[in-house]
Amino acid sequence: MPHDIIPTATPGEIERLLTWNDAGLVPVIAQEAATGEVLMFAWANREALAKTLATGKATYFSRSRGGLWTKGETSGFWQNIVEVRTDCDGDCLLYRVEAPGAACHQLRRSCFSNRVDVDGAVTCDKPVIA
Repeated sequence: MPHDIIPTATPGEIERLLTWNDAGLVPVIAQEAATGEVLMFAWANREALAKTLATGKATYFSRSRGGLWTKGETSGFWQNIVEVRTDCDGDCLLYRVEAPGAACHQLRRSCFSNRVDVDGAVTCDKPVIA
């Protein structure tokens, strides 16, 4: 049963307020702060969240690689944190970021580049960017 979080503005309380899954992860949505565009979905563990808050660079936990991943380390397309927010019941994070360039591993601006039409057809409508 979902529960509303009750923030107290106490340093470090975010770890206690979040609902971590059985693998110790919480979902994260990355959003361009200036435009509101949703860029990507990923996961964070406690270490990734702590690194994000400490460095101001969006850091995630890669389930496929089994470790931390700071967006931009290999691609150069950094996500600079403007603000980190949590939803009302603490089961999802929102990283509001400044992110020039591609957010997607396919070199598209957003990972959400495939539009699903009412007939179920899927169309990629976001171009690859350099």
